[in-house]
Amino acid sequence: MKKIAKLSLVAAVAVAGLTTANAQPLEEAIKNVDVSGSVVYRYNDYSNDTSDTSSQTNNYKIGLNLASKVNEDVKLNTRFIVGRAANAGFAQLGNASGDDVNKDTNADVSLSNVYFGYTGIQNTTVNVGKQGLTTPWTVAIDSDNNEQNGTGILALSTVGPVTLAGAYFNQTNLDASTDAKISTLNGTGTPSEQNAGGNFAGVLDGDEDVATVGAIVAAGPVTIDAWYLDLQDTFDTYTVGAKADLDLDGIKLGADARFASLTLDDDFFGIGTDNSIAKIALTAKAGIVNAKVVYATTDKDGGLTALDNDAVTTVNGWNTTVNGKADADYWQTTLGVDILSNLNLSANYNNLQYVNGADADMTEEELYAQLVYKMSKNLSTYVRYGTYTKDNDTTNTEVNDDVRGRLQVEYTF
Repeated sequence: MKKIAKLSLVAAVAVAGLTTANAQPLEEAIKNVDVSGSVVYRYNDYSNDTSDTSSQTNNYKIGLNLASKVNEDVKLNTRFIVGRAANAGFAQLGNASGDDVNKDTNADVSLSNVYFGYTGIQNTTVNVGKQGLTTPWTVAIDSDNNEQNGTGILALSTVGPVTLAGAYFNQTNLDASTDAKISTLNGTGTPSEQNAGGNFAGVLDGDEDVATVGAIVAAGPVTIDAWYLDLQDTFDTYTVGAKADLDLDGIKLGADARFASLTLDDDFFGIGTDNSIAKIALTAKAGIVNAKVVYATTDKDGGLTALDNDAVTTVNGWNTTVNGKADADYWQTTLGVDILSNLNLSANYNNLQYVNGADADMTEEELYAQLVYKMSKNLSTYVRYGTYTKDNDTTNTEVNDDVRGRLQVEYTF
């Protein structure tokens, strides 16, 4: 009697594939695939003297991008994440005040992007499928934080100095990946619309349509962009920005200004709420010295202007962010020096004043030193150490008085 071997589905497909007419040597198949990605490790050590609590976390994220040439006009693009599947962010392994729940659990492996890119029309790219949300309000790809993605179509077309963009998505991961806060909107949302974290998770379902259009104009050293986006039954928003870079006798100067407005729909919150931000960033580098100053101010009704705290329509610090902060004034300052060509030491001070949902005046401050070491083109690390405080000025109450440290290593390929 003949012995019959049982094959797994993967093995069966592999064996069948070797006998097909389209089979090709592995070496030839690999030649048509571009591989890129990043590996990040981050260690955070936070302690709060006010509440006598502390936390130490190990954070990991791997992003792997594969672009496979289908033919002369089409590429298949995929992105795999080893991290947290829900928001494509860090897998956080550690403990908070002795909590053993997350100690060294395994990370999720997920497919965050799978789409076809078509370039058969001159100066035009059309992406169809599951992909990053490439808008000013979101972050499509991030080596060390959340990513927003969805299923739909994105088209980019360049005519001379002008690039036009349009996109439509019928589902997204915004129900899990967003940083946007509801709890800071001065109570405009009903309690059923707010979850324990006070954010869009649990409010959005992920099946809301997203539509956006934009234009980018390059004029010499200046780049100007304008965008509009509508999130179905939630909000509509627009933004206008300008960025310039100059080199004057060896002194490199940069300026980046932006205004964004976001209006929540009446049907979603029961009352329309206007949110806006105006910000400007100035940078300079002369010899071994570099400096940066950022100022942002938000509307007295609300400052919710981004779906990710790292998006260009808001301003984010280390522990502070102006996103979702009403009637805010936010200053960021940095002064650095190149100790070596690949080693930079900087002092950073950020100050944020705003009004919270209970109409209390709040102040947040962070002061920290940062050492950045770029060992090679594809390997860099930084160390931060400093303090973070948060005070309720109305009640004269101290909320946070923290000492915080961080080590991060990033490898790109």
